[in-house]
Amino acid sequence: MVTLERYCSGSLGDGATERKTDGSAKHEPRRGEENGGFVSYDNSCFSRRHEVIEDMPLMVDFKSRRPALFSEHEIAAEFSRITTVPLIQTFMSKLDGYTSKLAGIYRRKGGIAGRKICELMAAIDKNDTISTRRACILRALSVYLNEDYENLMKEYADADFENSERDMANTVIGIYVIRPEDAEACDPPLDVGLIVEGVKVLQNLGDVTKACALLLGVIYSLNLSYPSDLKYTFEFLQKVLLRLDAQKLSHKIQVLNNKLGWLVG
Repeated sequence: MVTLERYCSGSLGDGATERKTDGSAKHEPRRGEENGGFVSYDNSCFSRRHEVIEDMPLMVDFKSRRPALFSEHEIAAEFSRITTVPLIQTFMSKLDGYTSKLAGIYRRKGGIAGRKICELMAAIDKNDTISTRRACILRALSVYLNEDYENLMKEYADADFENSERDMANTVIGIYVIRPEDAEACDPPLDVGLIVEGVKVLQNLGDVTKACALLLGVIYSLNLSYPSDLKYTFEFLQKVLLRLDAQKLSHKIQVLNNKLGWLVG
């Protein structure tokens, strides 16, 4: 299983307040600050981060105690505090930059996976928007890596509310998409959100691409591990798109990375 120890196990990022083993606190100034100026990691943020790392609370309890974290803005901000990387902007720009190359790589995939990728990418022909292209590229990525994108993004019909809620309550981590009954894949969803331990932690995110980026933010913010059945998908998103801990790639991701023409080092 791919974990986030480098970035999440108590590391609070540039300019953070870190807790020593003796329980006291030390302050590390941000790079570039002068004249004695100091911007600290906000006390409430530190307290929340410490609770995540040390107590590993159940999601239902943590969300009720720390509701301020569970917004699109705050998850992205927490990710940036931990990694110093702007989450949404970086994720979208890198994904867009790789889209044409990934599409070309996907087209050369054979067998069952290749046919599945063709089916997924066909949605672009029906509705060629940037949102559709991004979503198709992400779904096809998992298939290309021999993983099941439906373990990451689960779609439900709005008319099947009771069964949908039951299934979401049993979801460990993932993205949910609510669509009108009989809607086409290219039709806009009614709701897109994130689930952790059966709890809806973010809602009304608009599209699955933003949801995917924010799921990475949630994983970092809550010190979670990647789902083992999607480890290559998340490794690509973390190490190739966001370039975090990118010097250590699995063989499968290294091969794909080389095909994209970006060599680590």
